[in-house]
Amino acid sequence: MGWREIEERLDQRRRQGVVGLIPFLTVGFPDMAATMELVPALEEAGADVIELGVPFSDPLADGVTIQRASFQALQQGVTLESCLETCSSLRRQGVRVPLVLFGYYNPILSYGIEPFVQRAAAVGVDGFIVADLPGEEATPFTQACEGRGLCNIPLLAPTSTEERVARACASARGFVYCVSVTGVTGARSDLPSEVPDLVSMVRRHTSLPIAVGFGISRREHVESLEAYTDAVAVGSAIIDVVAAAPPAHRAARLREFLSGLRGAATSTR
Repeated sequence: MGWREIEERLDQRRRQGVVGLIPFLTVGFPDMAATMELVPALEEAGADVIELGVPFSDPLADGVTIQRASFQALQQGVTLESCLETCSSLRRQGVRVPLVLFGYYNPILSYGIEPFVQRAAAVGVDGFIVADLPGEEATPFTQACEGRGLCNIPLLAPTSTEERVARACASARGFVYCVSVTGVTGARSDLPSEVPDLVSMVRRHTSLPIAVGFGISRREHVESLEAYTDAVAVGSAIIDVVAAAPPAHRAARLREFLSGLRGAATSTR
């Protein structure tokens, strides 16, 4: 599938006037069996792309919620290789939704860029978000991804300059991820007022779908964003739902939560 499948799915949502949904799960939280159950549940609930978080010991871009989930997964021995094998198992299980690995660069460098991208393509990964890989240093990884039909999705923040936005968009595939805050992940009550300006700046430099993430946790957030963005990424709020639900009810609660975020609303963008 690769970046083309991601673009096609989000473009379809854009044509329908419906905001796309990109939920996030930490691989191995609360355990590997839950990951294998919850990813299909998210697909059934209408996820357009699923971010799978690779547990890391120093997750600088993540707030307390995802840090805890990552720590719990690491305690169970989850590694980058475990995440790749999980993607392979999900594909064998019949999951078709695009899968994007969200993580940090050190494990990739330790694995080796070319071997990692080759293995990821073989197991059904479609793209990556590498939180601590700046665009100025991303060329080797981005080129390796393009050689396999995968995408290295850029992260752009409210502090990004127009020059940085233009440079990131020039090599972007799949979608562009706009971070709503100058901070870490985590559910919030209100979203910053700078988000529309950031999205507007990005649109001047790309026709790709644009997703907004960090802090989105409620239907009202989606309603406030759907007039000008193509998709929303939801992470900490998903982890909170999983953590609060009894094991037997996790999948049902997650389906209900994700379906409720979008509802039947259509966009006026």
